[in-house]
Amino acid sequence: MSARKIGVYVCQCGGNIGDYVDVDRVVEAASKEPGVAVAKTAMFTCSDSTQQEIVADAREQGLDGLVVASCSPKLHTYTFRDVARRADINPFQYTQVNVREQCSWTHTDDHEGATEKALRLVRAGINRTRLTEPLESIVVETTPQSLVVGGGIAGLRAALGLAQIGLSVFLVEKEDRLGGWVSEFKEMYPHGRNGGELVTQLESAVRAHPDITVFTSAELIAKSGSFGNYQATIAIQGERLETIQVQVGSIVVATGFDTYQPADGEFGYGQDGVITIAEFKKLVEASSGPLEYNGRPVKTVAYVYCVGSRQPQYEEGANTYCSRYCCNAATHASLQVNALPGRVHQYHFYRDMRTYGSFELLYAESLEKGSAYVKYPDEEPPTIEKDPQSGRLTVTARDLLSEGEELALDADLVVLVTGMVPRENQGLTKALKLPVGQSGFFNEIHPKLRPVETVVDGVYIAGCCQAPRNSSESVQSGLAAVSQSAAILKRGFAELDPLVATVDLDVCEWCGACQDTCPYDAISQDQHAGKEVAVIAKTACKGCGGCVPVCPVGAIDLQGYTDAQIRSMIDGMLGVGV
Repeated sequence: MSARKIGVYVCQCGGNIGDYVDVDRVVEAASKEPGVAVAKTAMFTCSDSTQQEIVADAREQGLDGLVVASCSPKLHTYTFRDVARRADINPFQYTQVNVREQCSWTHTDDHEGATEKALRLVRAGINRTRLTEPLESIVVETTPQSLVVGGGIAGLRAALGLAQIGLSVFLVEKEDRLGGWVSEFKEMYPHGRNGGELVTQLESAVRAHPDITVFTSAELIAKSGSFGNYQATIAIQGERLETIQVQVGSIVVATGFDTYQPADGEFGYGQDGVITIAEFKKLVEASSGPLEYNGRPVKTVAYVYCVGSRQPQYEEGANTYCSRYCCNAATHASLQVNALPGRVHQYHFYRDMRTYGSFELLYAESLEKGSAYVKYPDEEPPTIEKDPQSGRLTVTARDLLSEGEELALDADLVVLVTGMVPRENQGLTKALKLPVGQSGFFNEIHPKLRPVETVVDGVYIAGCCQAPRNSSESVQSGLAAVSQSAAILKRGFAELDPLVATVDLDVCEWCGACQDTCPYDAISQDQHAGKEVAVIAKTACKGCGGCVPVCPVGAIDLQGYTDAQIRSMIDGMLGVGV
């Protein structure tokens, strides 16, 4: 094997790395490693100018391997694979070394230790690259059909978008009707459109489109096949349970959310006059005259924010995330109340106002029209008590805007501003093997670079099944999933990473351990040379490597991360051979 010629580029990341790691020292050490032909630093290796410099170096020096020491591979793996292609280097002979998240950010208080660790990480990356071989992407033909799971506003818009670009669509909705939450809304912020009418128009367009098949009272219960050619099993509940199978190239999951349901006694919930924001919106929208509740006039309303969101971490099953939309919903509700006849005093007990972006205008208008905002401490939420004699509700809280003064407010109605929670989707999660984040919502690969893609190729997430968001944001994510599906299905083929497991059939003795371990059903049993062996479907394998260590005879290896490469990386980290 001829000597390798590897280019090593260490990023300073605008100080994120350079302020804590002696980058010049790392570059100097890298330049002395066997097979390294070029070693340089750059302020931002991902910048266009540095990418062009890497391409120029590769062509001038005849590089056949590339190491970039910068940030997480989740950010720029595809960026530098493309750089490698432009430099006539096989993209799978590139290694990204994470010296930002795993080194400089982790050891900001230890400059020398961070530098030493970065040096070892880079050496490990060089060792791996030295043993890489050219690999080619796995090309698969795709089925020009898509499955959308969920018939809310995100799913409806995604289905219509897919059909409008020439793809056949199967739309599956668990309930007996389409529309989801938005179909129950009337005036919506900030555009003021009626949610029910909006959904009705969208549903009419979906049902009228010849390329969309709608299934209600239906669920996706199983998925088989591989990326670009999935076989989805749908269970339809009618007079009797019926199952059908459809072939699709992509799946868009838009199953929506559930609203947080306070426990009895939580912020006084369960008492007469304590209701959730969803219940309050219906009350306001049904009112044509002065606001009333259970036949009684409402003169004072108290809103309590962050109910079911940003809960303390020590509480079991706590929702520690911010639901985002709640502040907007409550300020908008207060403006709807202002539009009714009569005068209603409105008080908002909040921790932090998060009327982000243009929704800040809702908050400003609410203030201008008389709403009072009381900021309470994170650790001291308001208490709600009811006088058994008068039936009046009293909200007590400390106001940080008045130097912590305690405020006791009598209210006719207390509105708990509840957040979103993940919808129960265990069956779907299991069928699609979807990743779930700490919050319980479905997880994307990267929130900025790959915001609707999941680790399951060809399966996308959209709307509030991914995170709390409003209707327009849900539609945007649905259309993003349409774009991702179209990019693959319209051209008729897809390219998969070749970093998959392989089996040495002469060594394999078929014990089934690898099949039991594989979470993607990529391993099956077959015959070879008169014996039972394991066979791996390349298009189904995700390269997780879980099957490699469980093989008792060492018959399985992982392309791109072979045993030899992993050992060489360990040696590099430990300084063996230096």
